[in-house]
Amino acid sequence: MDKKTRGQLEARARVIKAMAHPTRLLFVEELAKGERCVCELNEMVDADVSTISKHLAVLKSAGIVRDEKRGSRVFYSLRTPCVLNFFSCVEGVLKEQARERAGLVS
Repeated sequence: MDKKTRGQLEARARVIKAMAHPTRLLFVEELAKGERCVCELNEMVDADVSTISKHLAVLKSAGIVRDEKRGSRVFYSLRTPCVLNFFSCVEGVLKEQARERAGLVS
């Protein structure tokens, strides 16, 4: 594998790893509906603000979300809504697995 290909694959892996947590997946799904204040995201999960901020920082670092400070509040929005296409693909994989399991049971 050449250096350029390796770099591209590592960059892809960083984006996928950034979404590899249930809380971050929830945040991406919620941000697909529109921007949210950190306080709104905090109400959705049972975690302290510092943990939520760390999750959002991971998503931001990967280029998935952006933030905007307004007064004392920080609002997040999806920077790359195309990640939702990835979710559709994941759902396709899960459905296929379910079909295969159902076929083994029958």
